[in-house]
Amino acid sequence: MIELRSINKVYSTRNTDTLALENINMQVSKGEFVAVMGPSGCGKSTLLNLLGLLDNPTSGEYFLMGKEVSGLSEAELSEIRKQNIGFIFQNFNLVDDLTVEENIELALLYRKMPRKEKNERIQHAMEQMQLSHRAKHFPIQLSGGQQQCVAIARAIVGEQSLILADEPTGNLDSENGQNVMQILRKLNDQGTSIVMVTHSTQFADFASRKVNLFDGRLVMQSLRAVS
Repeated sequence: MIELRSINKVYSTRNTDTLALENINMQVSKGEFVAVMGPSGCGKSTLLNLLGLLDNPTSGEYFLMGKEVSGLSEAELSEIRKQNIGFIFQNFNLVDDLTVEENIELALLYRKMPRKEKNERIQHAMEQMQLSHRAKHFPIQLSGGQQQCVAIARAIVGEQSLILADEPTGNLDSENGQNVMQILRKLNDQGTSIVMVTHSTQFADFASRKVNLFDGRLVMQSLRAVS
């Protein structure tokens, strides 16, 4: 599903160049759950932004589902994102004055589909996240765990094949964090590919493979032991 070949990312200012990613070669298979780990500032979020087509590499090649995407126009990248990639953020990124179902619908805003199909997808996503009874509530009326469930519902409502999660448990207590990870594991078991940035070794153990970054370089990969 994902193949990175010799990816480099350099951020340039007037006075200096900062190498954020260096010679990254990495593959993610369809249906795989990968945890990206490493210290703060090592390039984890930069890597996730590149995978999500929110940023472009300075050099190298990025193949998504067999198509080289690093040289595409913003309009083409936007269409690929809408059709294939769901995002889950640490800070939830919910709109305060929209209800639960309206926040979920944002992911379908620019998708061309009948109103009936949109409503069915929203209802199904809420049912999966056990949010149906909260459909008319606003984010401020929800717990942190419930807000993250809304964010996950928004990420899956479009039935995208890839979910990118940036510290999805970072603002949750341990119980809610565990619940969110169980949800992600279930989605992965159903065939969704997931790439998750995390600092938590405990939550990284939910993934089938761990990728470790240090100073922008891929330094280690490990598979989860099969029990």
